[in-house]
Amino acid sequence: MNYESIKLTIDGKIAIVTINRPESLNALNAQVLNDLEKVFDYLDSEKTANCVIVTGSGEKSFVAGADIKEFPSFTQEQATELSKRGHFIFNKIENLSKPVIAAVNGFALGGGLELAMSCHIRYASENAKLGLPEVTLGLIPGYGGTQRLPKLVGKGIANEMIFSAKMITAEKAKSIGLVNEVFPLEELLPKTKELAEQIIKNSPQGIAKAIKAVNASDSENGMETEINSFGDLFAQDDFKEGVSAFIEKRKPIFN
Repeated sequence: MNYESIKLTIDGKIAIVTINRPESLNALNAQVLNDLEKVFDYLDSEKTANCVIVTGSGEKSFVAGADIKEFPSFTQEQATELSKRGHFIFNKIENLSKPVIAAVNGFALGGGLELAMSCHIRYASENAKLGLPEVTLGLIPGYGGTQRLPKLVGKGIANEMIFSAKMITAEKAKSIGLVNEVFPLEELLPKTKELAEQIIKNSPQGIAKAIKAVNASDSENGMETEINSFGDLFAQDDFKEGVSAFIEKRKPIFN
């Protein structure tokens, strides 16, 4: 499939989604949001890829935020709808049944950091700068940032980042749990692919249920989701193959 602002490549069982607006530091505009929705709808039903990597084109920026040039003409109602749309698309990413890893290669600001936070895992390059600068524009994060950041780093640190609008380094982001690992820029994508290769060796059915259970961990039915998911997997082919392989002392082959 072709997308105006995104490049999609599928290498074996790994899909790579690259935001491709380098002239604008890969800023999120209406076209990028539309393409993100389309590409993740496609990946949801695509049968080959079992893991997804999201990154930005070039060496300077993952996604440098929303495209502010679109904002001045918006009415209050249009701004509300824009926020709803961002939530809808980023929730789609967060709830994809396949693991999504953000390879943060440079600036991840505003909507760019919100995109990274909607992914299940975040790796960053040493030159990455992360932040939520919305209050400098008289706004707040509108694509889930006020909700996801406290869950990842705690309310106090989230408040500090949002209220101060300061950018933090990749190493600082790792120290507070916002990113999992930090690598030199040239190693970022290879290291992210290494993680994806490790993930795709495991049961897709088990991982899909794990994503659902982890995403429910801050809801009232989190424990019930885990219990039901655990039980459901006993009826699945992956469980039967995994247990048989363990007993037979061989590596499992998951379809």
